[in-house]
Amino acid sequence: MSSASVLYDAPGPRARLRYRIYSGVVVVVAAAVLWFIYRALSDKGQFEAAKWKPFLEGDIWSTYLLPGLRGTIEAAVLSIVFALIIGMVFGILRMSDHRSVRIFAGTVVEIARAIPVLILMIFLFAVFSQNNVFPSDQLALAAVVIALTIYNGSVIAEIVRSGIRSLPRGQSEAAVALGLRKNQVMRIVLLPQAITAMLPALVSQMVVALKDSALGYQITYVEVVRAGKQLGAAEQNTIPALLVIAAIMITLNYTLSVVATRLERWLRTRKRGSRAALPANALNAAPGMDLTGNRP
Repeated sequence: MSSASVLYDAPGPRARLRYRIYSGVVVVVAAAVLWFIYRALSDKGQFEAAKWKPFLEGDIWSTYLLPGLRGTIEAAVLSIVFALIIGMVFGILRMSDHRSVRIFAGTVVEIARAIPVLILMIFLFAVFSQNNVFPSDQLALAAVVIALTIYNGSVIAEIVRSGIRSLPRGQSEAAVALGLRKNQVMRIVLLPQAITAMLPALVSQMVVALKDSALGYQITYVEVVRAGKQLGAAEQNTIPALLVIAAIMITLNYTLSVVATRLERWLRTRKRGSRAALPANALNAAPGMDLTGNRP
C-alpha cells in the first residue's frame, strides 16, 4: 500500500476525470460572475480614467486615505496588544485550581464572547460620551479599542486554554516532580511551548481584530473604510474608492499573516536547533537528581 493512500482512498481514473470536470465548471462559473460584475460596473462608468485619477494625487492620500489608514493601524495595534494580555491572563485563570476563580473567569469570557462587537462599541461610546470618561477627540478610539479588546481577549483566552491543555500532561508532572512551583511550570515549561502551537490561531484572531476595526465607522471613528466613503462622496467615485480600500485591507492582512508565519517558522527552527535546558532554580529544587547524564 502506498503512503499516499494510507489515510484516504486514492481516486481512480474516472474520479480524477470527474474532479477535473467539476473544477473546470467552477472556474467557468467564477469567471462568468466576475465578467458580469465587470460589465455592470463598466456600463456605469466606474472604470473611467477620471474616477481613478484622484488616487494619483498626493492631497487625496494625505487628506483621506493616510489618516484613515493610521486610525485603522492604531486601533488594531492597541486592541491586539491589550487582547493578548487579557487573553493570557484569563486563559490561565480558567485553569486555576480554585473553583471560584475558574467560575469567575469562565463567566467573564463567555459573556464577552456573546456580545456582538458593534453593539459593544455603540454602548461604550454612549457611556463614555455621557460621562466624559475620555477627551472628546478620543471617545471613538477608546470605544473601538476597548470593544475589540474585550471580544478578542475572550477568544484568545480560549485559544490559550486549549493550547496549554493540548500539551502532554507528562511535562507538567515532570516539572512538578523537579520541585517547580505552579507559576514556574506555567511560565517556564508550558507557555513557551503552547505559544508556538497557538500562533496560527492567534494570527487569525489578530486579522479579525484588524478587520473589525472598520466597525468604528458607525461611531464616527476615522478609519480607512470611513475615509474611503468620504473620499467616494467627495470625488463621486465610491466604487473605485472602495476597491482601493479593499486592496489596502488585503495588503495589511497579508502582511500580518506573512510576518506571523515567519515568526512561527523562526520559533520552531529555534526550538529544534537549541538544546533543552532547565533553569538553575529547577536544579536547585531537586539537589538529589543529576539531569546531565553524569553519575556522581
